[in-house]
This record gives sequence, structure tokens and C-alpha cells, in this order.
Amino acid sequence: MSRWRTPALVALWTQVVSLFAVSAYALWKGSFGFGAAISAAEAFLAGLVMVWWTLLYARLTQAQTVPPTDGVLRALQLVFPGLTALRAALWLMTLLALLSGAGAEASPVALTALVTVWGGAVVASNAVYGALVRLVTQPSDPLQRQRLLDWLNVAAALSLGMGVLNVVPIAGFSSPPVLHTQLVYGLVAAVDVLATVLARQALRAAPVPAPSDQGTAPR
Repeated sequence: MSRWRTPALVALWTQVVSLFAVSAYALWKGSFGFGAAISAAEAFLAGLVMVWWTLLYARLTQAQTVPPTDGVLRALQLVFPGLTALRAALWLMTLLALLSGAGAEASPVALTALVTVWGGAVVASNAVYGALVRLVTQPSDPLQRQRLLDWLNVAAALSLGMGVLNVVPIAGFSSPPVLHTQLVYGLVAAVDVLATVLARQALRAAPVPAPSDQGTAPR
């Protein structure tokens, strides 16, 4: 078994905990308002999806094949499109607000970076989950394995960018900085980047089953 697997799983489960914690924090910080509820729902769904992703990833790094009828896989396939749709809607609403004149006093470069990195992060997250879903049912497929590795690499870079944007406010657009909020989102971003990098490293070192060994693995 790869020496990277345990650190990767620890980091991934830490990320799960951090997402649920952010969900609760968003509600508390926003005094349970509508905007806070949306942010909390997004973080909660992300945590839930991350639980299933991590369970499947753990089996993948043990060279197990997941059948298409597996309950965890089907749950991930059912819920994740909804999370992507919510994230895309939030991104689109922000873009429309900017096009309508919001943040007129903010730096155009900073706003362009926000829209670009955020949109890229939504796409990369969707690609990472989709690549895993395809790979776990055919773990010996080198193309799908390389595709997941590539998207994990992209996702790590974009997660770092999102972390910077969440921690460093954009003058003229973002709310004034609050230290405890910056610390919370900074730590969450650091865990996200670390978990993604370790997951990629562990997958690279994970055993690959021979095509003839891709029967249904015992649970």
C-alpha cells in the first residue's frame, strides 16, 4: 500500500469536517439570514458530497472496482449535479451583478480574477468528481486515471486561488475584512489545497488492477 494513502485520507476527512464547520459558521456569521442559508447549504452539500467522494477514493486507492449499482456511487451521481448547479448559479448571479454595475469602484483586474478563478474552480470541481465516478468503475483505464490526475492538479491551483480571494477582500466590492472570518476561510482553503495535492500523490502511487481483476470488490 502506498505511503501517501493514509496522509491523503486524513487530509480528505479533515476537509469533510472543515466543510461542515464552515456551513455552521456561515449560518452563525450571517445571523441565519437568507444569504447565510445559501452559503451554509453550499458548504453542507459540499461536505456531504466529499464524504462519498472520499469513500470511493479510498476504495480506488486499494485497487478495488466499484460496481455501477453501488449505493455510495449512486448517491454521489445523484447529489453532485445539484451542488454544481448551485455553485454555477451563484457564480452567474455574481457575474450578472458585476455586469450591472456592482463593484464599479473595485479594481477591474481583481474582479476579472475573481470571476475567472471562481468559474474555473466550479468547472475543475465538476471534472474531478466526474473523473472519479468514471475511474472507480474501471480502475485499470489509464486514460481515465490520467484525466483524474490532471484535474486534481488543476483543482489544487484553483483552490489556492479561491483561498486568496476569500481571505483578501476586493476593495470596493467585498465586505470589510474580519479577522476570524479570514482565519476560518484561510484554514479551509489550506486544508483543501493540501488534501487535493495529497490525493493526487496517493493516486499516482496507488496499485492499478489488471483488466481481468476488475470484478466486484468485496465491501
